[in-house]
Amino acid sequence: MKSETLKGYFFALVATLAFSNVYIFSKAALNEVHLAQFGIYWFAIGTFLNFLMAAKNKKLSQIRTLSKKQIRVLVILGILEILTTTTFFVSINIIPDPAVTSFLGNMYPVFLTLGGIFLLKEKFGWIEIIGAVLALSGAFVISYTGGTTLKTFFIAGTGIVFVNALLAATASLVVKVHVKKLSPEFINLNRTVWLFTFSIVVFVVTRQSFAIPVSALKNIAIGAVLGPFLAVLTVYYSFHFIDASRSSVVQSLKGIFVLIGAYLFFKTIPLSHQLAGGLITVFGVLIMTLAQAGVLKTRK
Repeated sequence: MKSETLKGYFFALVATLAFSNVYIFSKAALNEVHLAQFGIYWFAIGTFLNFLMAAKNKKLSQIRTLSKKQIRVLVILGILEILTTTTFFVSINIIPDPAVTSFLGNMYPVFLTLGGIFLLKEKFGWIEIIGAVLALSGAFVISYTGGTTLKTFFIAGTGIVFVNALLAATASLVVKVHVKKLSPEFINLNRTVWLFTFSIVVFVVTRQSFAIPVSALKNIAIGAVLGPFLAVLTVYYSFHFIDASRSSVVQSLKGIFVLIGAYLFFKTIPLSHQLAGGLITVFGVLIMTLAQAGVLKTRK
């Protein structure tokens, strides 16, 4: 395996471990503070760290050389990230068990792979179809409540996770196309600046207080280092060295790590059918992304 490919998988693994912990620490913080309070601290820390990283690696100079097209890309990414991140943390706040949220989030690699196929003209075969069907079927099993009406058919927050996965896949595809022209540090800084600005607006509009419990601030600080800084940055770096589909192979294991973390921190475990559905989504995403990465091949 080439050294660049190994680097790509390494960054994908770091991103997966870091992002898995985001579910845990953000849920712990949101149990104590308002979403607007959470956002302003979370993204203040993320913006500060990303600014330091961009300055250290001398990436801030890219501002002077941005083309009109690149500025449009950064604006589009900023808007997408606001929508994506807002729906993500709203789903974390609504769904009691972060492991369930994470398993439902496996719709993201499905949408990412489908987007790569239709927009980036990546190859697609029957194995990927099987994997995608399994992943979506697992998501259905997780979210099904046994109700008979549309309002009670799925658990609360399922629709928000669906929208989040679709938006996140769209943002990732935009990054994938432009990441070689704009550095990961610069793209990540752009992301957190937009989110911090949006958080300030929401904070002011909702008239929240800066005073929050020390325990919540601690969880926010840990999560912000792992999420807006480390996880997103390493995802972008993985895209720089390997295809988005190959990166998704590693990222598909996120649900397992979140499941373990949620049990250790909150002593929660999904219902039996949710756990079964979650494992089905992981298995489906693994099949789909391994096939997309060329590991699983159909015999001719």
